[in-house]
Amino acid sequence: MSQINYKHLHYFWVVAKAGGVGKAAQQLHLTPQSISGQLGILEESLGVQLFRKSGRKLELTETGRLVLGYAEAIFVLGEEMQDALRQHPSKRALQFKVGIADVVPKTMAYQLLEPAIHMDEQPKMLCREGRLASLLGDLAVHKLDLVIADRAMPSNLNVRGFSHLLGECGISFLASTSLAEQYQGLAFPALLAEVPLLLPGEDASMRPRLMRWFDSLHIRPNIVGEFDDSALLNAFGQEGVGVYPVPTAVVKLVQQQSGSVLLGATTAVTEQFYAISTERRLTHPAVLAISQAARQVMVAGTKLNTEVHTK
Repeated sequence: MSQINYKHLHYFWVVAKAGGVGKAAQQLHLTPQSISGQLGILEESLGVQLFRKSGRKLELTETGRLVLGYAEAIFVLGEEMQDALRQHPSKRALQFKVGIADVVPKTMAYQLLEPAIHMDEQPKMLCREGRLASLLGDLAVHKLDLVIADRAMPSNLNVRGFSHLLGECGISFLASTSLAEQYQGLAFPALLAEVPLLLPGEDASMRPRLMRWFDSLHIRPNIVGEFDDSALLNAFGQEGVGVYPVPTAVVKLVQQQSGSVLLGATTAVTEQFYAISTERRLTHPAVLAISQAARQVMVAGTKLNTEVHTK
C-alpha cells in the first residue's frame, strides 16, 4: 500500500458526504470525470474498493465506511484547527472532549470533572455518554480527549489507549426514607438478604464483585431491577423501588440531593475509576487537573466506615 494522498482522500470524503460525484463536483468546482478519476487512483493506491454502484447511485462498501470514519476525523480536526487559528489568541477557547461510560454514576463523573471547570483558563467542555467500546472507538480517532470509565482499557479491543487510575472507594447502600422504615432494626449487611435490590447491569465492573461478596456472606439478593445506565438506577432507587449502591466517595452528596437514607457501607467491594487516553503520559491541561484532584475526591470513600443503620 502506497502513502495516502490526502487530496484524493479529501475528494472521497466530500463525495461520501455529498452522496454522489455530481454534487461533490459542484462543491469542489471540478468536473465529475476528474473526481471519478481521482477516486479510482485512491482505490488503486489503497488496494480496496470504496464505492459500489447501486443503480445510478454510489454506495459505500464496508471498507469505504471504515475509511470514511478516519477521513471524517482527519478533516473535521483540520477544520477545527483553521477555526481556532482564525480567532484571536486571547479569545481562543481550549476544548475538552470527554466521554463518560454510562455505568459511571453521574455524580461521580461530575466530581471527577469539576477540577477542569475551575481552571484559570476554563475549557469548553464537550461531554458524550455511551457504551465504553463506542467511546473508545471515538477516542482512537481523536473525537475525544479522554474517556472516564469504571475499568481499565479492555485488552480485547483493537484500540490504542492507556489507562490512568484516578482512584477507588468502597460501596454504600442507600434507600428512600419510606423503604428504609420498612426494615428498621435489621443489621447491615444481613438486611441485604431481605430488601429489594437495584443493581448495575452486567457491563459494570462492580457487578461481579458485588455478587461474589453476597456469596461470601451467604446472601441471596432479591434483585428487582438491573440498569445499564447509572442515572436510571439512581432514579428508581430514589423513588423507593429498591435499595441501591453508590460509590462511597459521593454518598453524602447523593444523600443531600435525594434525601435517601444510608443503610450501610463496605470496603470489601470497591469501585475503581479510570481516565483512558491515547497518551501514555498525560499532557492535556484539563486531564492533568482531573488526575491531580482525583485523590481528594476519593478521600471520602476511605473515611466512611461500615457502621450499621438500625434505626
